[in-house]
Amino acid sequence: MKEIWAAIGLMVTVPATASEASSCRVERPADGDLKSHAARYFAKADTAAIDALLACLGDPDSAVRDGFVFTLWSEGLRSRHVAPALMRHATAQLQAMLSEPDDAPGFRRPFAALALAEVARADRIAPFLTDAELHGLAGAGATYLRGVTDYRGFTPGEGWRHGVAHGADLMLQLSLNPRLMRADADLLLGAIAKQVAPAAGPYYIHGEPARLAAPILYLARRPDIDDAAWAAWFCALHPDDSARWQDAYASDAGLAAVHNTTAFANAIYLSASEAQDPRIRRLAPLAVELIKALP
Repeated sequence: MKEIWAAIGLMVTVPATASEASSCRVERPADGDLKSHAARYFAKADTAAIDALLACLGDPDSAVRDGFVFTLWSEGLRSRHVAPALMRHATAQLQAMLSEPDDAPGFRRPFAALALAEVARADRIAPFLTDAELHGLAGAGATYLRGVTDYRGFTPGEGWRHGVAHGADLMLQLSLNPRLMRADADLLLGAIAKQVAPAAGPYYIHGEPARLAAPILYLARRPDIDDAAWAAWFCALHPDDSARWQDAYASDAGLAAVHNTTAFANAIYLSASEAQDPRIRRLAPLAVELIKALP
């Protein structure tokens, strides 16, 4: 997922090899040192530079969108090179990207969600979003995750899309934020529940259940979500009257539902049963009940 761009310390616009397909024209460091490059790039960045960088998140070349653009963005935020005004601008741009229809290649929206996870992390560590903006980010992220219908994970020759996992990563960073309100937590819980065993019937094979479980484990630490609320949330994941559950072993949709729900429940159980925090441990028996409810 990471590619180093070779040479010595000047800046170049790399047309790339796989980059013959690349439309990104943001300068990349010839020496491959993204840590130093992030300090230089964001020190002189304006909104146009931020827009140009974010536009490359949909690049068809995985070395560009993932190995360069997302890595540079992550390094910039984690090293606190990006000014709050530019992070706020980027937040609005990325949320707008989330609300767009899926582009044909399918990279742009998942990587916008992953970039927003870095924004949410930055705000958790050094708050810069207002309460209203944080609420808006939770709403945009939850709406995106609920609406994911492209379930491609890793595709050889194309790289990662991973819309469910990237949306879950945004939920994770939000779930860790002490400023998150209960109403926001409910948005996250609803979005995660929607993708545990989606009706479209994909078989999760790229670690999605564990990524969906992670924010649940952190949300369990909230004092405003009581045992009854957690029991109700897990109960809503139990098999219902829909056709796929009625004869689960006679259709792909049913088999996928069993497979995905089992993987999610196992991920919760394994982490919760080993947790030191009793608020997290209380999820373990709920995960066991979910497994027992499956056909």
